Amino acid sequence: MNEPLPMDDKGPKAPPAYPPRTPPPQKKPVEPPRPRPSTKPVTTSLPLPGPGQSRVQARRPRMTVRARRAANWALTAYPWTAAQAVDKVTGTVRTWGYAHPDDENLAATVRLLVDAATADHGRRISVHLADQDDMLLIAVLSHTGSEPDEAVLADLAAVPGTASCGTDASADGRRVWAVLSTERPRTRPTSAP
Repeated sequence: MNEPLPMDDKGPKAPPAYPPRTPPPQKKPVEPPRPRPSTKPVTTSLPLPGPGQSRVQARRPRMTVRARRAANWALTAYPWTAAQAVDKVTGTVRTWGYAHPDDENLAATVRLLVDAATADHGRRISVHLADQDDMLLIAVLSHTGSEPDEAVLADLAAVPGTASCGTDASADGRRVWAVLSTERPRTRPTSAP
């Protein structure tokens, strides 16, 4: 049944004949919530904090070379960069007093590494050289977000004197590396007829 309309001093209260007032539209769109800064994981090499100490935040471990001779060069990624890298690496290896690997094997390894890094189409590459225990490490970084490509590894392993080779991706970009032995190659004794 119909209930009587509420009354006030001016008469019965009737519902309004127009829609209720809505707030005006916002001038700026609503911003999504800002991302919270990500916390970086603590590396396993850091000791755990003691009672009352704060946890130390550390960056992801980067490639480090310690307690050995090392050299590095930042080069622009052009097609002819491999020749520059070969000259720099060969000159440094010879000033360190190594006679092996010979120039052709050293040049072939550096060319393969640099060509793999320049194929990532970055603006620059960096060549790193280090020695330890009669071994040479040559690593080339592409400084791009490219994924590891293992196609070059078979060619690197085929170069005489290559002890190890590999590729991976890190925060510095794609890294391609080879370890070369500096020992004189052994010659097979020839049997007398």
